Amino acid sequence: MRVLLTVNAAWNALNFRRPIIEALLRQGHHVTVLAPLDKSTEALRAMGCDVTDLQIDVQGLSPRQDAKLVGRFARHFSTLRPDVILSYTVKNNIFGAVAAKRLGIPFLPNISGLGTGFLSGGTLRLVVETLYRFAFRDLPILFFQNPDDRDLFLKRRLITADQPRLLPGSGVDLIHFAPTPLPASQDTVFLMISRLLRDKGVAEYVLAAQQMRARRDNVRFQILGPVGAANRSALGAADLDRWVKDGIIEHLSEHTDVRPFITQADCVVLPSYREGAPRTLLEAASMARPLIATDVPGCRHVVNDGVSGLLCKARDVESLRQTMEDFANMPTDARTAMGRAGRDKMQREYDQSIVVDAYLAAISDLTPGLTQSTAQPAIRLRA
Repeated sequence: MRVLLTVNAAWNALNFRRPIIEALLRQGHHVTVLAPLDKSTEALRAMGCDVTDLQIDVQGLSPRQDAKLVGRFARHFSTLRPDVILSYTVKNNIFGAVAAKRLGIPFLPNISGLGTGFLSGGTLRLVVETLYRFAFRDLPILFFQNPDDRDLFLKRRLITADQPRLLPGSGVDLIHFAPTPLPASQDTVFLMISRLLRDKGVAEYVLAAQQMRARRDNVRFQILGPVGAANRSALGAADLDRWVKDGIIEHLSEHTDVRPFITQADCVVLPSYREGAPRTLLEAASMARPLIATDVPGCRHVVNDGVSGLLCKARDVESLRQTMEDFANMPTDARTAMGRAGRDKMQREYDQSIVVDAYLAAISDLTPGLTQSTAQPAIRLRA
């Protein structure tokens, strides 16, 4: 089969979609990634994928430009002639779906988060909802990463009850992200792994850190992630430089392997406004790290409050500060028990093989004639 995977950045395909890509390649399918080219492009090609450049304005809100995007997708789809299209991220899902339906190509979107437009509310949210309703009409299968997002789409009548299927996020590689003991340092190290976006709760994290450091000297706060993300809620380098200069935050830059930094942390924090199923929390929990996250869709499903981590209120500096204070005062054996509970939860619910099996089943449902005649038996990923 010719399988096309489209997303708004090649790094997204490499870092978040690798398990399904590898499974499809092992079954002998031809996989093309349609995404803007970046430093991850060559790694995707080395895996065995073709990569085609996609011109897309991730931040733009121009109806005229977005209408052109439908035509751009249609031209790519007509040229590449895929048997099925797997799609991720908001614009690829919406405008890719419109183009694929016009051409009669099976299209499988993954709603991994609602995006800044949906979170903004008001007129912009109404426009986005209208686009979703139109684009997703008559698609037989839609993947959601948490039940809250699914239920919201159903409540707003953007989809019908027979369309959605649930995934445990992108899943996690339980072997690669193996459990490690908590660090022996006397300081409590909090780590946030994220792009520097307001929607991720970076500002709240920094303010809570500033207040805690003013009261106690045995806590450290780190951020690992890139600056200057192509997103309307991005924070700038000047903000980060000021926080580092003031001694509030340690910036760990951007790294392809986050495991050494998770190993050195006592707790991984994500005070996001809303998520699909945050990969950073899955990876940290798999490594037996306690979590602190906001009580919002996506996060609350990953963290069992008081068991594998602690939940706080979203957009609330004081709630986040108090929650981190509670953790800093927690004895080592309690922290260890939280980490162990998180690892157990990942093993039960978030093994990436669950995601791969769900995709292979959905592709089979969408292309029964092709998969029955050409597909090899499913290869289950490492448990």
